Amino acid sequence: MNHKTLVCFFLLIVIATVAGPGCISEGDNMSEEEIGNIEDIEDIEGLWMGNLEVPGGQELRILFNISAGPEGSPTATMYSLDQGASGIPVETVTFKDGNLHLGVKSVGGVFEGTLTEDGKTIEGEWKQMGSILPLVLSRIDEKPEMRREQDPVKPYPYDEEEVVYENKEAGVMLAGTLTTPGSEGPFPAVLLITGSGPQNRNEEVFGHRPFLVLSDYLTRQGIAVLRVDDRGVGGSTGNFSQATTEDFAGDVLAGVEYLKSREEIDPDRIGLIGHSEGGLIAPIAAVRSPDVAFIVLMAGPGLTGEEIILLQSRLIAETDGVPNETIAKNDALLKSIFSVLKEEENDTISGEEIRGLITDTLANLSEEEKQYSSYTEETLDAEVRTLVSPWTRYFLTYDPKPTLMKVECPVLAINGEKDLQVPPEENLRAIEEALEAGGNEDYTVKELPGLNHLFQTAQTGSPSEYATIEETISPDALKLIGDWISEHTREK
Repeated sequence: MNHKTLVCFFLLIVIATVAGPGCISEGDNMSEEEIGNIEDIEDIEGLWMGNLEVPGGQELRILFNISAGPEGSPTATMYSLDQGASGIPVETVTFKDGNLHLGVKSVGGVFEGTLTEDGKTIEGEWKQMGSILPLVLSRIDEKPEMRREQDPVKPYPYDEEEVVYENKEAGVMLAGTLTTPGSEGPFPAVLLITGSGPQNRNEEVFGHRPFLVLSDYLTRQGIAVLRVDDRGVGGSTGNFSQATTEDFAGDVLAGVEYLKSREEIDPDRIGLIGHSEGGLIAPIAAVRSPDVAFIVLMAGPGLTGEEIILLQSRLIAETDGVPNETIAKNDALLKSIFSVLKEEENDTISGEEIRGLITDTLANLSEEEKQYSSYTEETLDAEVRTLVSPWTRYFLTYDPKPTLMKVECPVLAINGEKDLQVPPEENLRAIEEALEAGGNEDYTVKELPGLNHLFQTAQTGSPSEYATIEETISPDALKLIGDWISEHTREK
């Protein structure tokens, strides 16, 4: 995962889940003689699902959709249903003499199994990150509906509209959903800002749709909500990979302008709610525009990206039981990578230096430490591209404190006590100190007991729990946000 919300993109030590990067098993390159013919493929066309038991006692539903491609060659896509990972390409699909091989390079996994005589199950193993786990796939007729307990069910007691508007300065069209209370306006409104990584309007992650749940709750409280696909995602245009946090602030302000154009929205009561990286974006937008009446920072950073990544990588690794010596090596690697990015502006040169640092570190790992390593050539290429991207370079060095000092509108800043990705103690303290230093007279800073980075009630706070927790957002967090916004938008 890109956990999609200020994730540990850079971890040498990763969580061993099926949606994360791993090690490609041997035998992923098949000869043409080993590829089944079209009659073979007809035997396994369709949907196949099984339960994968992963470390920690978790159970994940894995689905493969297999079909005959051009000239009968097999194709497939993979879904990790409980992690919200959809349509993952399966690069290698072979079926011969009843034996199926599925190679998923992007996650470093391989499934190998044998079709039973009755044609209803495929008994096999999932291989990833050096681990071999039993996986039995059963034929199913249709993909299970992905719905969490808190997901709202239609018909809604409010109005819902698909909208499109333009960030003219960037030449980007942004698509979203506007929900408005069923009563008579004009209404206060909020625009929701997603966390890091390309996100859809629901901020969908690990089978959860937190922005869908949040927008439903707030709209029922009489607050209009606009949630939007990130540029280059869903119905929105633009190139996400070349954008920075500053660019996303421009997209947000285009959304504020759109809300001001709606007659049912009160232009003096438009605010922003930013989650994770969205909590960096919201203050930037608020400083740039007096039209932002208030901001809510959900797990918003108060430190630089470099400080946050070093903190989160250590905390997550410690929680997942990684040995201290291995954690220290990872810290050293991260610091070396960050030094390269800050000192070398040329992407080609910095990419080559970073690749060398990673490969040298991998070569010097002990056998025990290698179980925490996630790199293949494919994942290494992808990681280097991410590291030298405009977003990463901006995020590493951007310090949110000077911007927070300039925020004059009311601020609610909240973090979960068990947040390991944006640790609450360090970040909330930095946010509060910046707001106080800037003279802001209306802010609330609060740590919420027992909640993780997604504001779920959690045991450890580790991202490895996100998919297995049924709760999408704690009702306590929803009530706090709703009550605070209602208080600050009440008509005088």
